[in-house]
Amino acid sequence: MDLGLKERVVVITGPAKGLGAAVTLGFAQEGANLALIGRDTAAIEPVAKEARALGAQVIVIACDMTDENACLAAINQTCAELSGRIDVLVNVAGGSGPIGKTGAETSADEFDEIVLLNMRGPFNMIRAVAPVVQAQKQGRIVNVGGTFGLRGKAGRLAYSASKWGLRGVTKSFALELGPDGINVNNVAPGMVDGPRFRTKVVPEMAQRLGISEQEAVERHAADYALRRISTDRDVADACLFLASDRARQITGADLAVDGGWAAL
Repeated sequence: MDLGLKERVVVITGPAKGLGAAVTLGFAQEGANLALIGRDTAAIEPVAKEARALGAQVIVIACDMTDENACLAAINQTCAELSGRIDVLVNVAGGSGPIGKTGAETSADEFDEIVLLNMRGPFNMIRAVAPVVQAQKQGRIVNVGGTFGLRGKAGRLAYSASKWGLRGVTKSFALELGPDGINVNNVAPGMVDGPRFRTKVVPEMAQRLGISEQEAVERHAADYALRRISTDRDVADACLFLASDRARQITGADLAVDGGWAAL
């Protein structure tokens, strides 16, 4: 389906691997031109090469999203090199924080680190982009959150708090930027089938329960209404939809891409 994204200028943070790479290639396939932003530009280049092979104009910019001035510089460079406008910002970059620790076991430093990355990073990028899209009276902003920001999760307090907070950032910016024609939404993936799922989550479950890894995959899928685990492309497609004019009347929304886990 043609989503009308051809020649749109799209800024993507965290594009180097996994979900970020899938989002990047999804926009490239739709004909968008891309600014790929992250700390490790060498890690981004292979994805940039794939996007260019699909016909996209691509620039790669080094940026620490927790640094306000670095975000401003990245957006200024994007405007200078890609037609002077920005149509879409997709905030994928983020971290997982401590895993398996209760709130009482989580240190203040661990809490601050993941909140800084998962909340201030998108906040800084939206603040940097806002004057550009407000001047245009048009723009789409998509934040990638998580279902632990919809239901919470024992043993993932810091991460869950950061994703709940990102929802607040999303909804407040949606209200503030809406009068200028800018949509701001949150995509909330559940567990995504990929390297971390296959090499960490599944083996740990199999060992803990004394079952095979295939049985662990099946047990995990059984937690979802659709009885299947999301893929990177499922999440990327949600981002593409919310970035398109087909979602023109959707803003301040949470779109769970999790096979029904958050609804159960």
